[in-house]
Amino acid sequence: MYIAMNRFKVRPESTDAFEKIWLERETHLQTLPGFVEFNLLRGPERDDHVLYASHTIWRSHDDFIGWTRSDAFRAAHANAGKVNREAIYLGPPEFEGFESLQTVKADSTE
Repeated sequence: MYIAMNRFKVRPESTDAFEKIWLERETHLQTLPGFVEFNLLRGPERDDHVLYASHTIWRSHDDFIGWTRSDAFRAAHANAGKVNREAIYLGPPEFEGFESLQTVKADSTE
C-alpha cells in the first residue's frame, strides 16, 4: 500500500473557497488502477492558516505514479492554474508519500 498526502496551509478567510474547489471538482480517481480511497482532511487552525491534507491510498507506489502520468491526472488538475493561489494558500502544498509497513484493521466479525 502507498499513501500520498498533500498538506495545504489555507488562509483562514479562504477556507470556504478552498473547500468549494475541492468538493466540487471531478477527481477521476475511481477509474484508475490501484486506487483505493481518497480523503480530504481539515486539521488544526492556527493564527495565520488552517491546515488541510489530501490523503490518497493506492495499492502500490507504481499505481500512484501511473495516476500522476495519466490523462485523468491532467484533467483533475486542469483548473489549478486558474486559482489565485496567493489569496488562498500560505505557501505551496507539501507532498508526502509513504509506503505502508503495517496495517491494522478493526475486527469485522462483530
